[in-house]
Amino acid sequence: MTDSWRDHSSNTRITHRLYISHFLSTWNSRVFEFGAVLYLATIYPGTLLPMSIYALSRGLSAIIFASAVGHYIDVGDRLKVVRLSIVLQRLVVAASCLVFYKLAVGAPGSRWMNLGLLASLTVLACVEKLCSILNMPKIWFSCSITDPNTAMNAQMRRIDLVCKLVGPLFIALLDGISTRTAIIVNFGMNVCSVVIEYYSIAKVYYEVAELQEPKKSAAPLHREPARLGFPARAWNAIRQSVRHSLKDFALYFKHQLFLPSLASALLYLTVLSFSGQMVTWLLSTGFSSTQVAVARTIAVAFEVSATWLAPSLMGKIGPIRAALWLVSWQISCLVGGFAVFWIFVSRPFVSASGLVGGTILSRLGLRGFDLCAQILVQEGIEADARGSFSSTEAAWQNFFEICSYVSTIIFARPDQFEWPALISIVAVTVAGILYALYVRLQRGHLLHLPGCLTHERFNRSGQAAFNRISSFSDF
Repeated sequence: MTDSWRDHSSNTRITHRLYISHFLSTWNSRVFEFGAVLYLATIYPGTLLPMSIYALSRGLSAIIFASAVGHYIDVGDRLKVVRLSIVLQRLVVAASCLVFYKLAVGAPGSRWMNLGLLASLTVLACVEKLCSILNMPKIWFSCSITDPNTAMNAQMRRIDLVCKLVGPLFIALLDGISTRTAIIVNFGMNVCSVVIEYYSIAKVYYEVAELQEPKKSAAPLHREPARLGFPARAWNAIRQSVRHSLKDFALYFKHQLFLPSLASALLYLTVLSFSGQMVTWLLSTGFSSTQVAVARTIAVAFEVSATWLAPSLMGKIGPIRAALWLVSWQISCLVGGFAVFWIFVSRPFVSASGLVGGTILSRLGLRGFDLCAQILVQEGIEADARGSFSSTEAAWQNFFEICSYVSTIIFARPDQFEWPALISIVAVTVAGILYALYVRLQRGHLLHLPGCLTHERFNRSGQAAFNRISSFSDF
């Protein structure tokens, strides 16, 4: 048995364990994320206010505390960080399921008690969101397992997309049978998977020597003197968190990968993503729930195909050019779909179908560009700044996502959907411009011109023509 075979076998075993842990984490997150929407819709029928508060609070928590989480990722022990994210996230989801179940069964309680339960759900949702950010070191584990890591990133993205497709369908079917059954299954999956998820990632940690090396720039966490009272310690902790946040944002804007990262985050400012906003609008235009489900499934299929297309394209022309091509494809598809939507506005079903078609095709460019941007960030961010940079990027993603919710709050009627759609297309176009600027700064040009149009070829052709004219003049 050769050493190369042993190395290959070891790497395969390690990557499979990483995939298992990542699958369980992503599956539980996707199932609970969509399940929470269904549970709230059942518990509070006829109003979107609880769901809006729930979603906005979740996004705001990521913006406010993402920097502090990123700092902990940078200075904390790798295994402890991931272990905390796994265990705490599963406990929080399990606790949320218990609260959902109490509300779903209609247990007797005062109005204030029910409001308190809703508030507790909102707080738990904020913690769960922060745990999902804290789980990012799993992605960075791939940097220490294989090089290059394009194939592993693509595989992990496929896991994300498959869970995004199957998870909501799974919990929706259960919810169709019984909301209580869906909550119980959701609770059971979280409790049962935590041991497997943690064991798998721990084995990866102990089998990869690079992961066990101490972080060279990791500074010890600051501890407040015990003599200070609680208010003083809390105030100092807040000041320190704000100071770290400002420092992280300053480093983020100064980094050379700021433009592609911000461009990737800006793509979250969209209502053209088969989320709750677009689904609600489609139903109002005459689409059936089955048609919406089919369209969403086709869109996710395009997203999954991007995880094969993007690595192949990066292998041929590199991640920088591949990302430029893919974001251009996304912009073109959305503009074309919106043009059909605008032209046939008097025929709602045809108009909506045009926008749906453009959105489906654009998902190929969206996921492909996102994968290319992720490769650029992983290869270009210093090891000691990965957590801070990624958490700041996550904060921007959540900020732009909240902006998309605000757009549909301002333009709340279905007949006003054209304006949130237009805002989304403008945001994607601006993202493309920002990335094009990055390409121009990095490479000195955007496109490879044909040889006959290059400056040097033009000069040589002009000189040859001048020589021929001169030779004729000699006669």
